[in-house]
Amino acid sequence: MALRARQLCRWCCLLQTARAAQSPRGLSGGRTAQARRGFAPPALVPSRNAVLGRGLQAYRRVSAGSCSPPDSAKDEVFSPHESNLPSPVKQEQAKAETLPDLNAKILYEDWDDIPPSSALEEISEEEAVQIIAEPLLPPQSSTLRDYVDHSETLAKLVHLGVDLSQVEKHQKAGQLLLTLDFEKDIQKILLFLKDVGVEDSQLGPFLTKNPYILAEDLEALETRVAYLKSKKFGNAEIAQMVSRAPYLLLFSVERLDNRLSFFKNELGLSVKKTKDMVIRLPRLLTGKLEPVKENLQVCQIELGFQRNEIQQIVFKTPKILTASKKRLRQTFDYLHNIMGIPHNMLTRFPQVFNSKLLRIKERHLFLAFLGRAQYDPAQPSYISLDQLVSLPDEVFCAEIAKASIQDFEKFLKTL
Repeated sequence: MALRARQLCRWCCLLQTARAAQSPRGLSGGRTAQARRGFAPPALVPSRNAVLGRGLQAYRRVSAGSCSPPDSAKDEVFSPHESNLPSPVKQEQAKAETLPDLNAKILYEDWDDIPPSSALEEISEEEAVQIIAEPLLPPQSSTLRDYVDHSETLAKLVHLGVDLSQVEKHQKAGQLLLTLDFEKDIQKILLFLKDVGVEDSQLGPFLTKNPYILAEDLEALETRVAYLKSKKFGNAEIAQMVSRAPYLLLFSVERLDNRLSFFKNELGLSVKKTKDMVIRLPRLLTGKLEPVKENLQVCQIELGFQRNEIQQIVFKTPKILTASKKRLRQTFDYLHNIMGIPHNMLTRFPQVFNSKLLRIKERHLFLAFLGRAQYDPAQPSYISLDQLVSLPDEVFCAEIAKASIQDFEKFLKTL
């Protein structure tokens, strides 16, 4: 429909051009000749219908693809036998005759430059099937999965091993990843982590736990690593600490220094022992200090350990500082009040506080049933707390309880 409308418009323009060329100048020339000669036969003057008809014929030839009408068309429109007009009139007609050709040529040259079809123009079903529309980016979504196909950064992070379902649980972490460019923002952080000592297989899990490091300034990260090296932490130790405590490098140098000073002064440990303790449990530097202070008070006030005993317990088993206070109380109550383990023995084997209370109960009751529950090192058949909780069931039954695993399983069913 749009194409037909454009054709009709150009046809009308062509007719108006032909009409303007023939009527004003041709007729005025005719009147001048009549005035000079005194008479001109009316039949020899082209009529309006004749001009329209000849213009239409010229338009049809232009539409057929010719840039200018052939000689036969010129003879057909202005035949010498049809006109005996004086030479001035013929000159005017010759000029008028060339105008349709020029306009037709211009129209033909513009014919190849047709503007694109309108969005409202109807198309066939075959053309509609061939149209491929890109999926729209969701304006809002509760999951990063909807953006993976649209974001090269997310796609590369998934390929690296990042679990986006876990990243979404971190506050504003999803929005952060959508604003980052992999080549510009992320690649330099990955190279830094590899230089620190994080293995390639651990980059994905590391970023899953701490995606915020991707927004950190690279120079600030390098400064924090340099601080740890100044405190005599080796490269392997720094790599271990960063891998086990992904948030470690988010802490400023001042905050890291304050944390190390706190554990050194609060526990009365030497610099070397403080360093060894945080290497084994680096999240002490990134966690909250309130639970640590509360557990120290529980050990001293409620459980009755002396300061030097607490130092030994914490140095050997740093997890006690972050353990549940309720669990500490229940485990100590069973070991000390039910099994009769004194403080000095608990200080020698503090790893017993990391064991499940149910495991301690089951094995102690089985040994008591067999008459082998002896925890005094001065007595024969002495069983250490380490042997009680650390050995597998098969080894415990064979070497400690001197019984079969089947007997142990049958006993557990009676509890």
